[in-house]
Amino acid sequence: MHMSDALLAPAVASVMYAGSIITAGYSVRKLRQEDDAVRIPEMGVMGAFVFAAQMINFTIPGTGSSGHLAGGMLLSAVLGPYAGFISMIGVLLIQCLFFADGGLMALGANIWNMAFFGCFIGGGLIWRYIMRHGASKRKIWIAGISGCIISMQFGAFFVTLETLVSGITELPFTTFLAAMQPIHLAIGLIEGVITSAVLMFVYEAQPGLLWGVNASADKSRMPAKRTLTILGVCAVIIAGGISLCASALPDGLEWSIAKIAGDTELTTSGDIYDMFLAIQERIAIMPDYAFRGSDNAVGTSVSGILGAVIVFSVCIVCCYLFRLFRKRRCYEKA
Repeated sequence: MHMSDALLAPAVASVMYAGSIITAGYSVRKLRQEDDAVRIPEMGVMGAFVFAAQMINFTIPGTGSSGHLAGGMLLSAVLGPYAGFISMIGVLLIQCLFFADGGLMALGANIWNMAFFGCFIGGGLIWRYIMRHGASKRKIWIAGISGCIISMQFGAFFVTLETLVSGITELPFTTFLAAMQPIHLAIGLIEGVITSAVLMFVYEAQPGLLWGVNASADKSRMPAKRTLTILGVCAVIIAGGISLCASALPDGLEWSIAKIAGDTELTTSGDIYDMFLAIQERIAIMPDYAFRGSDNAVGTSVSGILGAVIVFSVCIVCCYLFRLFRKRRCYEKA
């Protein structure tokens, strides 16, 4: 559901950037207050895992479309909404800058549509409410599936709303909405099943890693470090190998646009659009997750592993910078 720049007017893109930046600033402030060093490796591993998982497009049977995990619900169920939101920003930022996945001008909107709702609605509200009296396998499945479906519906609705406000006449609001909501209902359902399965593994292995779940040590089957190591190894395997089996069908957003406009992408022109495109083309080292000018499958594997490593590193470095900045401020006040 990565939006391209052509779907947004510059003014709308600016508003979405502002909303995402304000939310990110608030999340950073909450994380500095918590000062939980234990969450640092978790953010790195889970961010890399979500990056890898997003490379797997699964086919939606009978539609000619595909979908992939948004990941916000999964991240917030493990990390909490604030750390999950920051980790999702890392994932979407790396995808946009290094792999030209989603427009640079549309990055603020993509963060809002894919990260905000998944982390704060799916995780911050639904997950927290269902787990308020303790976790169970049944509750995890209910929270995972319902959280993904609802947050995906919010995200899909906001995509159509943003195009409406942007004046994208090629995509009439009611027609676009009628295409977007059902297909993303199916995508959200499949994402919910996958998310719940991953959360079930964490619950069985080390329930203390789940956000808001109080678990005694005797319920853990393996140490947290080993659990995170397994997830990290899975991220590398998914990014470097399983990603080669991803569906080539257009995702839910592209499919919806094609049904209405006749093509999976819209074109636009203008100095602002050209400026953002030029910046993105200059920075992107492997556009479309491939070597420049090559369709070799090795490029997909390399880009997947490279991206996962970059996301892991960015999350770790940012977390340590947050803690260093907090300690420095505390020292200055003292």
